[in-house]
Amino acid sequence: MRKLLWLVCIVVLGCSGNPETYIEHLDGYWEIEKVTLADGTVKQYRFNETIDYIKINDSSKGFRKKMKPGINDTYFTSDDAEALVLKIEDNQLNIHYSTPYSNWVETVLEASKDHLKIKNENNNVYLYKRYTPINLDIE
Repeated sequence: MRKLLWLVCIVVLGCSGNPETYIEHLDGYWEIEKVTLADGTVKQYRFNETIDYIKINDSSKGFRKKMKPGINDTYFTSDDAEALVLKIEDNQLNIHYSTPYSNWVETVLEASKDHLKIKNENNNVYLYKRYTPINLDIE
């Protein structure tokens, strides 16, 4: 019985996500699929006028900006961007944002090639999916 308990503990601990592995998936274009508010209310997003573009460099610094997608891999944006720094804290990947107006932290709960789940300081959980550009065959 003890061996079974140890085996279960090893499997559970071994399957818990290593937050460092999330970093490689953050770069790119993301659109919100749904938001689960702290009170449990869920808001679905069927269409997004803007998407988030995240860029991380080798020193775990980067930026996030809002983009308006066009057709055939075109995007429209302003020069505004939120500077960010990635930090592993308490076995979690935290994103520390800063702008001239504010500073805040978000926690990456999951990150894969196709999905990103982030919790903000208000305990709202954002589920993103990788953005697929609109490509039209125009001659």
